[in-house]
Amino acid sequence: MAGLAGLILAGGEGARFGGPKAWAPLPDGRTFLEACADSLFAAGAGRVEATLPPGSDDPRIEGLVAVPLPEPGLDMFASLRVGLERLVREVGWTRVALLPVDHPLVQPETIAALAGTEASAAIPIVSGKRGHPVVIDRATAEMIACGRVAGPTLREVLGEVGAAAVEVADPGAVANCNTPEALTRALAVCGERWGPTAGLPPLASRKRRC
Repeated sequence: MAGLAGLILAGGEGARFGGPKAWAPLPDGRTFLEACADSLFAAGAGRVEATLPPGSDDPRIEGLVAVPLPEPGLDMFASLRVGLERLVREVGWTRVALLPVDHPLVQPETIAALAGTEASAAIPIVSGKRGHPVVIDRATAEMIACGRVAGPTLREVLGEVGAAAVEVADPGAVANCNTPEALTRALAVCGERWGPTAGLPPLASRKRRC
């Protein structure tokens, strides 16, 4: 989709998961980070960045720009601001999908549906439950990046700009895989496509940097 960018929020330590969720594996062999990037690119994002834990090596995912956080322990909103401060320097995008890395089962169609709205922000709703990602326009992203909206969470910002609710039929949008047990439950709910290689090309055919 022309004008869409993606920002994966993957800078947490993942204490409840046993390590950073960015590197956690899915049954198809991809990491959470790879799955999030794949969904964003498949939805039409022309540029995708990811905040990562301080000191992280480049994950070597083609097209993904790594943004290691400057210090550990930043909350989600502070990490979001770090990512957006870098992203707003880039031209060519008008909307950005903000995808927490613990939602790796989100479908590209959901991201595209959110990006297709004209509202300042859009939130997916599944059976009455709010999910992820959130898509915001560039003006809202710039307000967050420069500190014109203080938060302290994204929810407050979304209330201020009047986010649109978009009904989607995607259980992955509300599948918060923040523990191994939560991932197991989410995989069961999301169905067969998340079985061992379901619906995916062989690993060797996926694009990666050398």
